[in-house]
Amino acid sequence: MLVTSGAVADCTQALELIKGFEAQHLLADRGYDADAIVTYAQAHGMRPEIPPRKHRKVQREYDRDIYKLRHFVENAFLQLKQWRGIATRYAKNLSTFIATVQIRRLTLWPKIY
Repeated sequence: MLVTSGAVADCTQALELIKGFEAQHLLADRGYDADAIVTYAQAHGMRPEIPPRKHRKVQREYDRDIYKLRHFVENAFLQLKQWRGIATRYAKNLSTFIATVQIRRLTLWPKIY
């Protein structure tokens, strides 16, 4: 369980959040370019697709096409949350909520893709 007091940077909690996950790639934005996160990902068989921060002396390579998918997914969630019924979860029944998300997704697909 993560217990924090006050404001804490997201990247300080990232290792706790990815522990136990198996994946080929770790997608994250530039804010998560920390040596500890990159080392952990590599040690667990993940390739970090994290753009290096501009101040790094050695710029690490990453797959730009895979990284674009992270941006695509982030935008899709942003668009979904714009709909009040989804953001506030008016539908109390799980099947109704999932149906609502799927309907909204169908209307957004042409805009996002």
